[in-house]
Amino acid sequence: MLYHLFYPLSKYSIVFNVLKYITFRSGCAFVTSFLLAFILWKQFKRMKLFDKFGFYERIDMYGHPHLESLHKDKKGTPTMGGLIIIISVIISVFIWMRWDIGFSWYTLIVMLFLGGVGFKDDLLKIKKGKGLSRGVKLVSQVLIGIVVGLIIYIRKDISTRIDLPFFKNMIIDLGYFYIFWASLVIVATSNAVNFTDGLDGLAIGGIISSSLVFAILSYVCGNIKFSHYLFIPYIKNAGELTILCSSILGASLGFLWYNCYPAEVFMGDTGALALGGLLGAVALFIKKEFLLIICGGVFVVEALSVVLQIASVKIRGKKMFRAAPLHHHFQIRGIPEAKIIVRFWIIYAILAVVALLTLKLR
Repeated sequence: MLYHLFYPLSKYSIVFNVLKYITFRSGCAFVTSFLLAFILWKQFKRMKLFDKFGFYERIDMYGHPHLESLHKDKKGTPTMGGLIIIISVIISVFIWMRWDIGFSWYTLIVMLFLGGVGFKDDLLKIKKGKGLSRGVKLVSQVLIGIVVGLIIYIRKDISTRIDLPFFKNMIIDLGYFYIFWASLVIVATSNAVNFTDGLDGLAIGGIISSSLVFAILSYVCGNIKFSHYLFIPYIKNAGELTILCSSILGASLGFLWYNCYPAEVFMGDTGALALGGLLGAVALFIKKEFLLIICGGVFVVEALSVVLQIASVKIRGKKMFRAAPLHHHFQIRGIPEAKIIVRFWIIYAILAVVALLTLKLR
């Protein structure tokens, strides 16, 4: 918004020329979303909005008495805090992005759609004790993934190729199969973040590291000099996604202030599905799906632990882990929650660095 209002005035004063730079607007978006998330929870708490609507966590550990006892103190904690992140990101992006470039609009639609699915799921859990069925959630994720795939397939300025890390000239063009690939990425990322969201600050820590990595990647992919130097596909106007990723980073840090152990508020499916799907959409638009697998490696392992657990029970008749997702396995083994969270944060940071290093290892 501010770009369109004030940048035309740069011909009268050089002061307004600063709005041309993506780096400046990204920094401002980061600060704006952080302050909004930080302030919004205080205002919601002061106005007792969560009290009025009864948005409180109901602990259900699916028959694990040990986990039930470990998490009993979390019962009654406000949930659906993902609304705070979503509102902060929307306001920040609207203020600082260019409105004439479609990338940010597409990703915001993905976030809002999946946020709506997660909101409905959380609401049903609170009111009826049972959320949306897995089928309904899966169909919703597949549909929005197909929409993203169709957008990429139809637009001429975005290719249907997959850029593989570590290889300079190995690029696979999927053609119309890219629509199904996009759907798979959105389903996988939104579910993976949702599975990881089980301990205080665990999932949001991964969102913070991944959004930082993709802020850098978006800027590099949208800059013709950097992209050619690093031998990665140049995507015109992809740099505007840097502002979106910076907004996610700021809002997530603001939310972590209250979500860190012991949490005052939980993100819920509202935030987990929205943020996971949004990162998947960003990865698709800038052709860095495999780097999302690297920097979001913890999300991948958490999701795989659930899949392997289900497969092991059905095939072998016994569990592979003491509990799934994986963080609950470590809890049952007696590792304190705070230690699990911090160790996962350390792994997030290492994987983020590895993902960025692949830009030179080609």
